[in-house]
Amino acid sequence: MTSHAANAMDNSDFKRTYIYGESALGNLKKNQMPAYPRNYEIWYTYAAGFNRGLNKAINDILRTNGSITLSQLDTIYNEHLAPSRLGDRVDEVGGKISSEIRSIVREVEGYISATSQYGDALMGASHNLSKTEDRNVIREIVSQLINSTKEAEEQNRTLSEQLAASQAQVQQLRESLDTIRYESLTDDLTTLANRKHFDRSLEQAMEEAVENDEPLSLLMTDIDHFKKFNDTYGHQTGDQVLRLVAVAVKQNVKGRDVPCRYGGEEFAVVLPNTNLRQAVAVAESIRKAVMAKELIKRSTGENLGRITISIGCSTLSKGDTMQDLIERADQSLYTAKRGGRNLVKCETDPDVNLLLDETGVA
Repeated sequence: MTSHAANAMDNSDFKRTYIYGESALGNLKKNQMPAYPRNYEIWYTYAAGFNRGLNKAINDILRTNGSITLSQLDTIYNEHLAPSRLGDRVDEVGGKISSEIRSIVREVEGYISATSQYGDALMGASHNLSKTEDRNVIREIVSQLINSTKEAEEQNRTLSEQLAASQAQVQQLRESLDTIRYESLTDDLTTLANRKHFDRSLEQAMEEAVENDEPLSLLMTDIDHFKKFNDTYGHQTGDQVLRLVAVAVKQNVKGRDVPCRYGGEEFAVVLPNTNLRQAVAVAESIRKAVMAKELIKRSTGENLGRITISIGCSTLSKGDTMQDLIERADQSLYTAKRGGRNLVKCETDPDVNLLLDETGVA
């Protein structure tokens, strides 16, 4: 790959990330905060808009106080960015489940002991009854049996209630674990799969495609002129644009397809058992769906017009790595951008092939 072509390929990423970096530094200066890596990470994430919860927390404080303190920033980091936060929540829920299981075991052990005692009482009563014909003695033995039976019934009822409560608690804790897992694999803003989920899904899809001798295609999508929306109308409108595109993507995929937010204003769709022609058809459906939607600014009701997206398509070839497949989709996307935007390009298009030859990518 030539230096010029490599720079051209990376130009979009360079511009976008540089803008995020400048915004992060600007917020550090504005709030008079030291540019420690963690502080920079928070404001970079804020600028990129990846973490909706973090942005909302910061915006709420700024709206109320006009500025934000380091202490408040630390709290936000721990709640929304700290690498250990999901692990801590898993440990907490896991501990509660273990505690609940231990409680169930104790309840069952208590019931087994009570049942054993009731069995001993029955055997004793049977033995005593066989040795007497005295009505008073018989009446006393029967009375004791009735009392023992009532106690056993009460213990059984209590155990049933305790087990039902424990079952409900365990189910609630399982749902909490499912929620944590969902959060760890889902982009908060768009509710699409996140980059982590994308990496896992693409790897698994490639393995299955090779094993089952099925086609596999990939779409890489980028919102046209996204920076203009952010600069002109602010991050909230930018977030609205991202959600609008996410909805259009969701509505035009199905089955085993995996739509993801790849990063920033980029989206990806993993298309198992889909050849390149079919992938291009899906991409065109997504492109047209996005273009058909009008963007209305929620705060003012102002019609901001329509947005467009560019899409690049690639398909799995023998011997491909994940990076190979992604690079060809990226090259196709870059060609669509270079060709005027609001286009779908695939790796077999002549202009994409020309770019691949220029850059030396196989």
